Amino acid sequence: MHDQRLKDIVPFVASVESGSFTAAAARLHVTGSAISKSVSRLEARLGSRLLERTTRSLQLTDAGTAYYQTCIRIMEELAEAESVLAAQRIIPSGRLRLAVPNTYGRLSVMPLLIPFCQQNPELELSLTFSDRFLDLFEEGIDVAVRIGGGGTLPASLGCKHLGREKMVFCAAPAYLDAHGRPQTVEELLQHRAILYERVDGSVKPWLFITEDNHLHWRTVPFRMALGDVDAQVQAVCAGLGVAQSPTWLIRDQLARGELEIVLPERQPDGLPLTLIWPRRKQLLPKVDALLNALSALDIAGLAST
Repeated sequence: MHDQRLKDIVPFVASVESGSFTAAAARLHVTGSAISKSVSRLEARLGSRLLERTTRSLQLTDAGTAYYQTCIRIMEELAEAESVLAAQRIIPSGRLRLAVPNTYGRLSVMPLLIPFCQQNPELELSLTFSDRFLDLFEEGIDVAVRIGGGGTLPASLGCKHLGREKMVFCAAPAYLDAHGRPQTVEELLQHRAILYERVDGSVKPWLFITEDNHLHWRTVPFRMALGDVDAQVQAVCAGLGVAQSPTWLIRDQLARGELEIVLPERQPDGLPLTLIWPRRKQLLPKVDALLNALSALDIAGLAST
């Protein structure tokens, strides 16, 4: 941004808040003529009239109102950034609100948050578990962990991509001993499927990687459809059939040998994992510390198992 643009913003804001060029000049310790010329120069550059002048007062035009609100936001963010940078050595403190997905938050985020809170005793952490996409500004959230989503984020939000889920077909070893270990997709489709039922009552199909490396959704007959992922894992561990799950959900069961991956060559990538936060909060020590801690999140789990 050209220096003159920043110089003209301050007189404009002072004029709006003071109500006249004379009062703005006294506030900024310059002449009224200098204030008037600065605002006129700003209007000429923007090609819009920002203020209606009368002998007694100044009134914002519609364009002026919108520009004034933008200027205020920029000046507030600059002031906040300067105060944060001037106090970089301050220990992270104060209330910090984090939003996480229900099951992933419990299984993967909480193990990172416990030592984070132990290392930062001055923080007051508020943790929201929700699978819906929350409005960070409307609900006062400092950082959100999101699985899925797409599209372009507004410029007011920062984003860090941490990876993608790894989806696998899995079953209990006892079930596979009794019913055979499928070697092809066609053989897998003959097994008892345990699917996930969405909130709207529809059943989530299985996702395959085809031989020519394309993703293909396929609706399959099922033995059970469950609307809770924890219940789905319990059913598979009990030997009731085969499920497709993200590895972060079943990493403990895989490690203990309670579940076994089948057809690993057909396992596709799933949804992306991202950290989302309001950009204006990024330099706050508490937010910066939390983003650093959450950067260690592992979405793939035991993908190589």
